[in-house]
Amino acid sequence: MPRSVNSVAKRARRKKVLKQAKGYFGRRKNVWTVAKNAVDKAMQYSYRDRRVKKRNFRSLWIMRINAGARQHGMSYSRFMGKLKANNIELNRKVLADLAMNNPEAFEAVVNKIK
Repeated sequence: MPRSVNSVAKRARRKKVLKQAKGYFGRRKNVWTVAKNAVDKAMQYSYRDRRVKKRNFRSLWIMRINAGARQHGMSYSRFMGKLKANNIELNRKVLADLAMNNPEAFEAVVNKIK
């Protein structure tokens, strides 16, 4: 009995990976084994960094809120504690945006909790 191979599926798999490797440098873009490893590593990085991006943005928001709060003589932790105590439910993203782009609104929030 002849050996059964599915060359159509094999070629499609390779084409898919080589298409993902488009724009890579050197043999990473056109040699199957090298491209496969490069694409696998890139996918690992992209999966990981989608989560890291969320951490980085939260950290940025905290820095901006802290800077805004300190301009009004209050630390970040005190500011957030008083927000919770006064049942003001603004998330860090919104507070950071206010502190950066709308300082008078941020000052109104600070005066409300003092």
